[in-house]
Amino acid sequence: MDDPHYLSGLNLTGRRVVVFGGGSVAQRRLPRLISAGARVELVSPHTTPSVQGMADAGELVWHRRRYTEGDLRAAWYALACTNSPETNAEICAEAERERVFCVRADEGESGSAVTPATGRHGGLLFGVLSGGEPLRSAAVRDSMLDGLHAGTIEDGRQPHPEGTLPGVALVGGGPGDPDLITVRARRLLSRADVVVVDRLGPRDLLDELAPEVEVIDAAKIPYGRAASQEVINRTLVEKAKEGKFVVRLKGGDPYLFGRGFEEVQACAEAGVPVTMVPGITSAFAVPAVADVPVTHRGVAHEVVVVSGHVAPGDERSLVDWSLLARMRGTIVLMMGVERLPKFAAALLEGGRPGDTPVAVIEDGTMRTQRVLRSTLASVAEEAAAAGVRPPAVIVFGPVAGLDRNEAG
Repeated sequence: MDDPHYLSGLNLTGRRVVVFGGGSVAQRRLPRLISAGARVELVSPHTTPSVQGMADAGELVWHRRRYTEGDLRAAWYALACTNSPETNAEICAEAERERVFCVRADEGESGSAVTPATGRHGGLLFGVLSGGEPLRSAAVRDSMLDGLHAGTIEDGRQPHPEGTLPGVALVGGGPGDPDLITVRARRLLSRADVVVVDRLGPRDLLDELAPEVEVIDAAKIPYGRAASQEVINRTLVEKAKEGKFVVRLKGGDPYLFGRGFEEVQACAEAGVPVTMVPGITSAFAVPAVADVPVTHRGVAHEVVVVSGHVAPGDERSLVDWSLLARMRGTIVLMMGVERLPKFAAALLEGGRPGDTPVAVIEDGTMRTQRVLRSTLASVAEEAAAAGVRPPAVIVFGPVAGLDRNEAG
């Protein structure tokens, strides 16, 4: 039988919505109601910590009691999600008398409304109902989102109007695995006219671009040929001023040693609007996939992320290596393969013990990922013997010696 429900978009902005029950169901439903602008009131003697956080932040009004007759007067919408079927039935009965549409979480078909599986994409909001099969609704919703994000399902958006300046999206692509790019980044990439990408961006995603999309290789290969930053800046500005939507696809997060803000400044100077999309930084994601937590209770209370572009002792260096050596926490070294012997020597000279654990993660999150476990005294020699090449993230500190199979 086809689903008998009538899909409709409710404008709940400023309107009273009452949610009964402060458990996991409420925790899932409340954020969407709040973001829709509803004037939410929660009726429940207890809540989850997350729901209490919403109340403490003033996002909703929490009545710390059980349901009582009359709670639905002047309401526009209601959710009955207590842990008592009898109470939920009473709430739905009052909702029927008050002509308030009510969702019943424990027995969906007994309410006057049901919650669809919803998805958002580029200004679209869509819902899926499947006649009481919520897992099927969610599966279809997820497939739709995947297709919209990848551009394999057309979203009907009109082309850029003639003479407009869509501008530049500065997009963090994450540590390399294409599944680790953000949803927003994927969506903007599917709308690009031009993609300016460097070697550390999630390259597998380029194959999903439409044939007419222009791909420009920024060619920032460490210690090899490199497109100057000025050329990249000029390219972004020129392409945007041609009326094209330009996505600057970078590895990791654009603002963590990615020169992202230099590109933003160049666009701002030229009057080109920029959308900033943060990415999952390789500094934390790459160690994570190698089972190296950069913090751990009782082991490390501090993390410092350091650029390896300039060696210790170089007059251009802005890093106090003697201070880093005296710290007890975690040091994450980016772009440090070539000068690893100098970095290790600086830490040893500053007092870091030679048996300090070190993890070197090469090609993190990719199928070619390799992990070298060593110590501060030995890592330079062992990395050279293993033929470690960039890109690699190097972690110094006790966390690099943790083992997931050993209790803390």
